[in-house]
Amino acid sequence: MARRAYIDWLRGLAVVVMILAHTSDSWTRLADRSTRAYDLVVKISGMAAPLFLFLAGVSVVLAAGGKARRTGDVAAAAAAVRRRGWQIFGLAFLFRLQAMVIGWGRLAGLLKVDILNVMGPSMVGAAALWGVSTRPRVRIALLASAACAFSLLSPIIRGWSWLGVLPDPLEWYFRPPPGRSWFTFFPWAGLLLAGAVIGVVIDSTRNDAQEARANRWLLVGGAALVVTALVGSRYPSLYAHSSFWTTSPSYFFLRIGLMSAMIGAAYFLARWWPPRPSSAMLEFGHSSLFVYWIHVELVYSWISYPLRKSLPLGWALAAFALFTWAMLWMSRKKTAFVSRRAQRRARSRPV
Repeated sequence: MARRAYIDWLRGLAVVVMILAHTSDSWTRLADRSTRAYDLVVKISGMAAPLFLFLAGVSVVLAAGGKARRTGDVAAAAAAVRRRGWQIFGLAFLFRLQAMVIGWGRLAGLLKVDILNVMGPSMVGAAALWGVSTRPRVRIALLASAACAFSLLSPIIRGWSWLGVLPDPLEWYFRPPPGRSWFTFFPWAGLLLAGAVIGVVIDSTRNDAQEARANRWLLVGGAALVVTALVGSRYPSLYAHSSFWTTSPSYFFLRIGLMSAMIGAAYFLARWWPPRPSSAMLEFGHSSLFVYWIHVELVYSWISYPLRKSLPLGWALAAFALFTWAMLWMSRKKTAFVSRRAQRRARSRPV
């Protein structure tokens, strides 16, 4: 089936929210960080990372499913996505190396666990589970069980004392350093696996009517899951040590429900108001890794040092808008360059 524009559009929205998260964190002055407006910005921008991982899971299955239908080889399709996962994992270290060189950071920063460190291996695991069977129900059961396990085990694993015997760089993949909010496999990998479940649902549709029905269920079912998670969060936790904002299963399923509903909403929005091929959101959605790669250093490195924690919130939001426009311009220049290079290669091939 053709590339689904509403998934790309939603990924583009995640890029914009990601830029908001980083610019507001880096450039807003300390005096404005206790205001309700800044708290609202933090809550909105907090959806960027979960949405990226969730949509990566959706894309894993759509990519694998499309390749399997073209080639008729499920194992080769799963292997291709696993290779992409390992590439993302390798890029995570290259990204940290770049940050260390540009920012003159410490060598230990190379081992920091960031979103790409979690995304890559999670893609490998999702592709492996997807390749176990060709039946959608089996794939959904396997991926959903794994996603739930990553959530439900998070409070337990973070409390394990024996993790302390692991070297710090390995422990950080299971439990972040004290006082840090780094990414860990538990529960973050569960978000990508949950997205893969949604990917199986969408990939199993074979016509517009089936896809519309699937997204209607995502919209309604996602909203119901949000309500259920909110109700569940009001009851005492079953775990001796659990934090709602980090390891709580209620918060995990609340985000899953919200993001599932967002996919359904994006589908119907795209039907009623189809995005133009030149849409900014589609451009960001197609170039999400590129924008992630370049904007972090521009926001946090010495390049923007005069802005660091110096702007009133209103000015920081204005700077965010200008910076987002600059990222869009750079992304379109990159897309045009890649397109021209592909055309030159096509013309140079022998007939």
